[in-house]
Amino acid sequence: MFYIWKKELKAYFYSPIGYVFIAIYMFVTGVFFYISNLQLASADFVQVLEALTLMFIVTVPVLTMRLLSEERRSKTDQLLLTAPIKLTAIVLGKYFAALTVFLITIFCTFIYPAIIGVLGELDMAVVIAGYVGFFLMGSVMIAIGVFLSSVTTSQLTAAIATLAAIFSIYILDSIIAGMSDSWFSSVLRSISVFSRFNDFTMGIIGLSPIIYFISMSLIFVFLTIRVIEKRRWSE
Repeated sequence: MFYIWKKELKAYFYSPIGYVFIAIYMFVTGVFFYISNLQLASADFVQVLEALTLMFIVTVPVLTMRLLSEERRSKTDQLLLTAPIKLTAIVLGKYFAALTVFLITIFCTFIYPAIIGVLGELDMAVVIAGYVGFFLMGSVMIAIGVFLSSVTTSQLTAAIATLAAIFSIYILDSIIAGMSDSWFSSVLRSISVFSRFNDFTMGIIGLSPIIYFISMSLIFVFLTIRVIEKRRWSE
């Protein structure tokens, strides 16, 4: 798994993808930080993280679209499928590489709450909780992107499918808010990803949302392994 992780991580930074991903987040975070914190003289940085969740719709597809679809298109996946390495290690290596790029990006954005700490009073506990929730939610989105990358040979198709999936997840809460109470709305509410982020924005790191985010990530990683395993036996 370490070899796959190292190989994919290098691929991100040997190409523009890793740098573009980090640059986009730094720029957008800076814009939100300037508008929400500097202009309004507010020390509430978590509202910036809340706004940044919208970025998952366009950034996660860029980060994950090539992980498995490109290798399948170019037939280089045959080397992996026939190599003496477990499929779990292959998928986890690729998933953790994307997750590492995301984590590096998060660390880069620490400069903004640090500025707030210098200029005023920063509630560090709330900021840390917000970052934990942001990372966990991002890990779910990346897992979804990796899964969708495994079911197609086209990077563009994988990107569009991931964008559509995350956008659907994003608007789910708005749909639920407009529904009357019923068993169906309860089911939708129970699978809502973004609503689980609310506790973190209030400085609460609860066990339930952590288990939910980790479970959702594991489910999509497991589905990715099953997809590749099915292809290995069929081909």
